[in-house]
Amino acid sequence: MDASVLNNPRFKALIEEERTKALTNELVAKLTHVCWDKCVTGSIGSSFSRSEASCLSNCAKRFAEVKMMTMQRFTER
Repeated sequence: MDASVLNNPRFKALIEEERTKALTNELVAKLTHVCWDKCVTGSIGSSFSRSEASCLSNCAKRFAEVKMMTMQRFTER
């Protein structure tokens, strides 16, 4: 690969976009694993119970908030 490609702004933007996609996929996978294990306690049916749905919603919100706070702390340094 030509070294000048690495300094190309379009190439850098593409790399950053792919990095963002990978981080988003990782976040979704972790969120799914953590919240599923915490909230889904009964047998799997066609829909979640009210308590499971509420728990999943709250868990996802808290998970996202903590992730954002963590990312902000790292960018401040």
